[in-house]
Amino acid sequence: MKILVALGGNAILKRTSSGTADEQLTDIRRASKQLVELLLAGHIIAVTHGNGPQVGDILLKNELAGDTLPPMPLDVCVAESQGMIGYMLQQALYNEMKLSGLEIPVATVLTQTLVDQNDPAFKNPMKPIGPFYSATEASKLKEAKGWSIVNDSGRGYRRVVPSPNPVSIVEEKVIKEMFNSGNIIISVGGGGIPVIRDHNSGSLHGVEAVIDKDLSAAVLATTLGVDALLLLTDVDGVFMNYGESNQRLLSRMNVEECMRYLRQGVFPAGSMGPKVEASLRFVVSGGKTAIIASLDRAKEAIEGKTGTTIVKS
Repeated sequence: MKILVALGGNAILKRTSSGTADEQLTDIRRASKQLVELLLAGHIIAVTHGNGPQVGDILLKNELAGDTLPPMPLDVCVAESQGMIGYMLQQALYNEMKLSGLEIPVATVLTQTLVDQNDPAFKNPMKPIGPFYSATEASKLKEAKGWSIVNDSGRGYRRVVPSPNPVSIVEEKVIKEMFNSGNIIISVGGGGIPVIRDHNSGSLHGVEAVIDKDLSAAVLATTLGVDALLLLTDVDGVFMNYGESNQRLLSRMNVEECMRYLRQGVFPAGSMGPKVEASLRFVVSGGKTAIIASLDRAKEAIEGKTGTTIVKS
């Protein structure tokens, strides 16, 4: 089976970690063991990943070094995180495959994701990024930099940026060629570097935005023509009433059920909602199955023994 494995940002850096390189490598090695289990079972994989904690740290470094070094725009920060995480992933995968007697080339493609410059998200930025600020700091930053800033759930003030819908992957041709040639390709990290295309010249330009990694994973999975989109996270699947005493795992959903639950707002936009939406888009676009499951049970999830499986009907 051909599988696109989408690793959540917290699969690469645990919520309780401080963010050191050693901690991230440890978590990535753990993820790589699961990926190699899929390879040993005979599956063909491509990999994409989140970058939320990592790009947040890069933005904080920009702030702390602002009086010494020029800060980089958000699209460049996303590119930085792609390179860092890609390097760690491809090295960990190489080493883990070597221990298992596998020799499959693995490489990272720095990836741009095209968005529509007329996407409504640009007029309504809602995605919180970067560090928290006090009310005084937020007011100064808003005036000095023109940022949109909101009170994030009472925890402090944060910058918010647009989160436009992914349209296509700029490097899709080379990614497909490399994947179809038998390589493991790591691409579209963090949803991809957000770019728009100039209507007149056709040239590309980076924009200050964050693209949802799960929605971009659905675009990549459809582009590659894989059989399954496997979204790995830190919970066992999709639950009704998650966190309540009556929570219940939804082991299987079809397109109609997904659409109904999303309309009803059953799955929060900040957590499981985008994963369900991405699964829905992939299946509607012709994919056979999408699975949302725990990172530690990837092989079992593909075998239908755990997680939430989403199919057309």
